[in-house]
Amino acid sequence: MREIALLDLGRQEYAETWALQKSLVAQRARGEVSDLLLLVEHPHVITLGRKNSNSASLLPQASSNIPVFNVERGGEATYHGPGQLVGYPILKLEDRERDLHRYLRSLEEILIKTLGDFGLAGIRKEGATGVWIDQINPRKIASIGVAVKQWVTYHGFALNVSTELSYFRLISPCGFDGSIMTSMENELQREVSSDQAKESLIPHIESVLQARIVPQRLASIHV
Repeated sequence: MREIALLDLGRQEYAETWALQKSLVAQRARGEVSDLLLLVEHPHVITLGRKNSNSASLLPQASSNIPVFNVERGGEATYHGPGQLVGYPILKLEDRERDLHRYLRSLEEILIKTLGDFGLAGIRKEGATGVWIDQINPRKIASIGVAVKQWVTYHGFALNVSTELSYFRLISPCGFDGSIMTSMENELQREVSSDQAKESLIPHIESVLQARIVPQRLASIHV
């Protein structure tokens, strides 16, 4: 069973976390650190994946005071901000694990199981990576976009817990209109904290990835 070191970064600027990811990916590829999972909440930021590196998914009303980053992950534009639980698994894929479609489906399964703990029925939408609510009137509640370097994964998933959804209207999230985005609080019509979501998420990561999560301090890892 693989062991995954959990680093809970609290709230951290996107640029700082992105740099940390790239440093840890290089170390993981060299075998200097174990598999890791970074959990974080970012201040307001927009990221553009490989499909939209030319900012085509930014709408005219996008505020200039929200930073925008072109990043290596797959997919198009997304927004990160307060009330969103973001996870960056840094895992070295071995042998039969080297199937990115399988890895993406595993991340979706983790999120679907997490939502189920709150009475929300998360679903997959054909041709659209991520997790949705309601087959008839689909609303997207979690986004997924990953990158792999030397078969080490980075970037990951973003689960809207109590996210202010109006910010998604600044972009075309993953090519869709911003109005399709939803959150756990929006669906449940009650408060949900990121800590509650984390508490549910971690056992499902262990189950789906057949892993043991071990909390660790960033100071204990040389970066």
